[in-house]
Amino acid sequence: MNEKLIEFLSQFVTEKRYELFKKVISDRTRYITVVLEDIFQPYNASAVLRTCDCFGIQDVHIIENRNEYQVNHNVAAGSAQWLNLHKYGSPKNNTLETIKTLKKSGYRIVATTPHINDTNLSNFDITKGKFALFFGSEMPGVTNTVLDNADEFLKIDMFGFTESFNISVSASIILHFLTMKLQKSEINWKLTNTEKNTIILEWLEKSIKQPELIIKRFHEEINK
Repeated sequence: MNEKLIEFLSQFVTEKRYELFKKVISDRTRYITVVLEDIFQPYNASAVLRTCDCFGIQDVHIIENRNEYQVNHNVAAGSAQWLNLHKYGSPKNNTLETIKTLKKSGYRIVATTPHINDTNLSNFDITKGKFALFFGSEMPGVTNTVLDNADEFLKIDMFGFTESFNISVSASIILHFLTMKLQKSEINWKLTNTEKNTIILEWLEKSIKQPELIIKRFHEEINK
């Protein structure tokens, strides 16, 4: 049904746009996912979304413990509409619930922070299974809840006086390195056909005025 609906809706966007959808979806992945824990600066949060879109990360998980997630649309440059954003705003301990949800889905929990048992970015093993990269708030970093429940710890090599990168810079460095490594691997990292169709359908609906009316017409025609 989705394939027929996609074919029908594709008539209402330009051929160039539809071809772009098909090209972009072929490089999307859920093998890597990103988790933002309690980010309070809209500029940084939006920059991470833009980075995720650029490197083909389809899902971003947003934990709202004290701070509501705000998007700076000038920085995000429209990237949020092409991603699947999963927000965790209740119960009170959203971090632990997020971790449990991701572990049930088979993700390794990876805290991006210097730690006694950390792994350098260049040595991180992507073959052990899909993984969720946790990025913490600008000043404190990830919380103790993440540290206590993480499966692995990841750090970026640094050689200056400053102790850490800005969160958006960290995300860019890590995602660039790991997505390039993933694409060169033999890992089955791409979306399934069902996932691709579901996402393309969502993109088409966001690109069409009054999509609900057009979809209603589609169902009326196939039910004649």
